[in-house]
Amino acid sequence: MNAPVLTPGGKIDATRQLKPVRVAVLTVSDTRVAENDTSGDLLASRVIGAGHELADRAIVRDDVEAIRAQVKAWVASGQVEAIVSTGGTGITGRDVTPEAIRPLFDKEIDGFSVVFHLVSYQSVGLSTLQSRALAGIVGGVFVFCLPGSNGAVKDGWDKVISAQLDSRHGPCNMVELMPRLMET
Repeated sequence: MNAPVLTPGGKIDATRQLKPVRVAVLTVSDTRVAENDTSGDLLASRVIGAGHELADRAIVRDDVEAIRAQVKAWVASGQVEAIVSTGGTGITGRDVTPEAIRPLFDKEIDGFSVVFHLVSYQSVGLSTLQSRALAGIVGGVFVFCLPGSNGAVKDGWDKVISAQLDSRHGPCNMVELMPRLMET
């Protein structure tokens, strides 16, 4: 029998089969294009490397309506179970990802920001204060918004999101909640 693999705050039960999640990756940037989207590339490779399906990928400018339109289209498609964005979560004038996404949330996952900042603090110290990372649920789809740096993508995916999108993670994970997200 395989021993469980420990992850922060839980364990992966290697005796259980992974249920792949259909994940879309959204890069929010005024300057990135496919050829230089290193954080989007990193995130997409980690999604696939974790055994999930890369359902789609897009780059949109730092614009509230453009960000909302892409997220709404993916949610409406029924082909995406989770969206992970990178970029636009800072505190400059052009950083508008939280303003675009937060009004779409049916429920906000408040603990995501707290845990992301705890993890990020270990990497970048007090610079984590410059991030407004957030997560929530839009129409039954999990949405995670990460900063645009490669380090933030690594911290956010490797140390927070990947375990919660792994159906083998215990004591619990977000995948097991997916069928019940739209209950009334």
